[in-house]
Amino acid sequence: MPKLIPTVKLNNGQHMPSIGFGTWRSNESDAERSVKDAIDIGYRHIDTAFMYENEHEVGSAINAKLAEGVIKREDIFVVTKLAGVHHNPDIVEHACRTSLKNLNLSYIDQYLIHFPVGQEYVSDDNLSGPVSNVDYVDTWQAMEKLVDLGLVRGIGLSNFNSDQIQRVLDIARIKPVVNQVECHPGFNQKKLIEFCKRNNIVVTAYCPLARPKPAQQWPPFLYDGTAQKLAEKYGKTSAQICLRYLIQIGTIPIPKSVSKNRIAENYDVFDFKLTEEDIGIMDQYHNGLRTVTYSGLSQHKYFPFNTEF
Repeated sequence: MPKLIPTVKLNNGQHMPSIGFGTWRSNESDAERSVKDAIDIGYRHIDTAFMYENEHEVGSAINAKLAEGVIKREDIFVVTKLAGVHHNPDIVEHACRTSLKNLNLSYIDQYLIHFPVGQEYVSDDNLSGPVSNVDYVDTWQAMEKLVDLGLVRGIGLSNFNSDQIQRVLDIARIKPVVNQVECHPGFNQKKLIEFCKRNNIVVTAYCPLARPKPAQQWPPFLYDGTAQKLAEKYGKTSAQICLRYLIQIGTIPIPKSVSKNRIAENYDVFDFKLTEEDIGIMDQYHNGLRTVTYSGLSQHKYFPFNTEF
């Protein structure tokens, strides 16, 4: 029996496991196999998105583990996201039902607006339509109806800045439970985390290891001498130190890997705690540089990354 990890209570009463398994850029057989491995290891929080084009494989893996009796539906916390092409309020429900069909589930635990900028809808197969001016506030009100219908348990945001979150909060009948953003020691999002904490919103950290490039020994917080010393001090890997850091500064990281050993390593971060001094050392890696820039959308009025946080 795998060891289960602590959960974080969300503002709607849901309990979200404090580390998740990411599936961005995991395609077809990789996605299905790695999600099965993750569930066997103990992960109970699985993150996907319509835009990743792997909901079907993620759902197959979850349903295989349900059929085997490894998990019950209430044990697993499934997150997926509304694509930019589905921002029009009239097609939000259609988009959600399509994701449910892909996943072969009767409800989604958490459904997020993937990015504040919408796109024109042509078809579900066309994910690269031109940008639209649909207001994400209108999209949010359509998301709230999904909760009313019982299709989703919680709704949230992804890649939203503090001003945009506030705009949603100002009109929300149902509050966002999370904001999923890029977050790692090189881009630690401490101001946004603090803003979200004040508003009882949890930050989920994607790219928690900043898409490493081992051949270039990058990023430094995985490869330099300081990172290696910290890893030795705790008898852990530098990746485990990073994930523990992100948990302790108040996020839920969702590392992604297709290697079973690495998937297990990323999960094994709950038997130690960094000291305040070592948190301070990790803070020094922050340089404010994103690895996921969405730069092609930077001129849009709803582009989120032109403000400080």
